[in-house]
Amino acid sequence: MTTQIAAWAPPAALAAVLLAPYLAALRLRPATLRPHPPWRTAAWVCGATLAAAAVSPVVTALAHNDHRAHMAQHLVLGMYAPVALVAGAPLALALGSTPAHVGRRVSRVLRSRVARCATHPVTGAVLSVGALFALYLTPLYALSHAHPALGWAVLVHFLLAGYLFAWSIAGADPAPHRPPFATRLAVLVVAAGAHAYLAKTLFARATEDGGLHHGSLAEAARWMYYGGDGAEILLATLLFAAWYRQRDPVRGMAARAGVSHP
Repeated sequence: MTTQIAAWAPPAALAAVLLAPYLAALRLRPATLRPHPPWRTAAWVCGATLAAAAVSPVVTALAHNDHRAHMAQHLVLGMYAPVALVAGAPLALALGSTPAHVGRRVSRVLRSRVARCATHPVTGAVLSVGALFALYLTPLYALSHAHPALGWAVLVHFLLAGYLFAWSIAGADPAPHRPPFATRLAVLVVAAGAHAYLAKTLFARATEDGGLHHGSLAEAARWMYYGGDGAEILLATLLFAAWYRQRDPVRGMAARAGVSHP
């Protein structure tokens, strides 16, 4: 019984870390400000739920023994959950719910050179998509299965890097140094192409090598290819929606009154 409770500690902790501050910020938001859009709150709750489900003991056990389950875990934790979380605009919500001096400090951090480099779409793409090449084309994947601590580190990286990439492309939070629309779109297209190339490479290796698990490996590669397309389409939708709102004067005024759009 104790072991079962301990196994559920990671998803419970992750859900609490993601949901508690967000819901507290909603409660503390001054009535004088425009209400935080309900659909953004729903998106954040959805993202937190997906992330917690992806690290649940049931999914983790399946992912350890089946390449397809591992790939599903990667897609949910590293792509779909981050897109939903980014749509929640947590920083914009937090800035409206905290004292002015806190907001000024956050603004100074966002304007720093370190933040400018760390939040650039190229950095996000390298950390998110580039790390997949390191994981699947080196012994790192096997090591992550052999060493639980390393496996958890990989999962944490999936979520954080995926969030950074999605935020750098289509985040609705304030970002003084966010590159132009064309730059972000170009990085998204290149990253999507690299993700598809890796999926095809893994599929080719699985079908050539054969072996006991070659079927599940090939299927996992297919899931990576098509599942990645779905997440990238969602991210592109957020990007184009933000671009449309920015070009529409009426929507732009409403956005500035509530959530700052890229």
